Amino acid sequence: MLQLSGQPLSLHQIAVIADASVRVEIPQAAVAQMEDSRAVVRRVAENHVPVYGINTGFGKLCEVRIPDDELARLQLNLVRSHACGLGVPLSEPETRVIVALRANTLALGYSGVRPLVAHTLTDMLNRGVHPVIPSKGSVGASGDLAPLAHLALCVIGEGEAIYLGERMPGRTALDRAGIQPVRLQAKEGLALLNGTQALTAVGALALWRATRLAGLADVAGAMTLAALLGTPAAFDLRIHAARPHPGQGTVAARLRALLTGSDVASAHRTAPARVQDAYSLRCMPQVHGAVRGALRFATNTVEIETGSATDNPLVFAEAGDVLSGGNFHGAPLALAFDTAAIALTTLAGIAERRIDRLVNPDLNQGLPAFLAAHPGVGSGFMIAHVAAVALLNECKVLAHPASVDNVPTSGGQEDHVSMGMTAALKLRTIVENGEYIAAIELLASAEALRYREAFDPGPELRRVRDAVRKIAPPLGEDRPLSIDIENLARAIRQGTFDEWAIPESLPAPVGVLQ
Repeated sequence: MLQLSGQPLSLHQIAVIADASVRVEIPQAAVAQMEDSRAVVRRVAENHVPVYGINTGFGKLCEVRIPDDELARLQLNLVRSHACGLGVPLSEPETRVIVALRANTLALGYSGVRPLVAHTLTDMLNRGVHPVIPSKGSVGASGDLAPLAHLALCVIGEGEAIYLGERMPGRTALDRAGIQPVRLQAKEGLALLNGTQALTAVGALALWRATRLAGLADVAGAMTLAALLGTPAAFDLRIHAARPHPGQGTVAARLRALLTGSDVASAHRTAPARVQDAYSLRCMPQVHGAVRGALRFATNTVEIETGSATDNPLVFAEAGDVLSGGNFHGAPLALAFDTAAIALTTLAGIAERRIDRLVNPDLNQGLPAFLAAHPGVGSGFMIAHVAAVALLNECKVLAHPASVDNVPTSGGQEDHVSMGMTAALKLRTIVENGEYIAAIELLASAEALRYREAFDPGPELRRVRDAVRKIAPPLGEDRPLSIDIENLARAIRQGTFDEWAIPESLPAPVGVLQ
């Protein structure tokens, strides 16, 4: 059981929620906080003081005063009118995280909603009611209005939901799960819509996969270095102590550990005249380490956001104040996700260069051309490398930052937006491409080791190679490699390689985002 009291959530906790392997509840202390802020909203409504979101219109219509007998209708119309999302729905794991994050931010007690609203969200999560939330339509300020409106539709018994694998009307899903729909009161519709939970959920799960990918890149790179008879000299502790970036030192230490017990040092000494390796091998600590630093920045940003109040206005119960601000603006997340996208594209780029060195007969240290058993008759990994290049090209296009764009909305009232959902969605695609590229490098390096019969890659890399071989047999005669690549990428997403890719203190939930 995970208690949601408005606390920051780690990426691992978010992945566990996505995997449906934990139930959630709201503790009594958080209920008391919500009740206190709700009392302030009631007083404001009773005193007829104009306060945005409680008894006024929204956005450009904020100066329009709403009479008391229209307050409930105001909230209902807000939810219905803002449910304008488009495109392919978000996945069920992403939707679960959105629901949990929304309940968590309401539990902080700054939103002015009844505890009933937050409890309805946790009931939906625990009983498997997943709102159908289209992926497109958010500009990341005032938060994720369109996606969260589709969530809110389900809360009130409208819209659509997935329940037990079946898509159905939201009211039907609630009825089957034994959940009563909420009849919205003052401010509650706005509190459900205002916030960054949709883009946070999508980006957070992409970052979880990216963290795994960064760890796996070290493993794949070490396998490639071994297959190319490279040298571990560039990973010497003294080199990295002289430039003490944390990520760089971590990667160098991992590479040393992965190559312990291998023949790489002696093999390099007997290889044809090479004083040092190419950058894609020699500079793995510097490049992979910088990627880790960027992902650490993005992760810290997400974890702060998960425990933040992001709607507007915010209710401060102790002073009885209701204050309008801009915590719904997704700029911190948009910048973080754009940074992560650039970093992962860099990671994909250096991996593609290593794949080329494995298959290119001018560079691969005597391995068969394109790792084909019979070069000429067979093409081996020639087109697997082409596929990696195509994936990398898409990553490069998507690495352009969404956060530098701005189009004013809502009649100019919302005149600067974050485009954070765009940043999150394209990060998700870059991560998926990176998983394919990592799969191609693992397959190619495992295949290359077949041709180094007298060479021992060491105990750890033997275990990695064996894990690859359980999924894809040696190539031999040509066959469609897309099947092997898909299977290996799926295994990466399912956690097959997590003992090498993720620290032991953070075991991956089985099956997340399969």
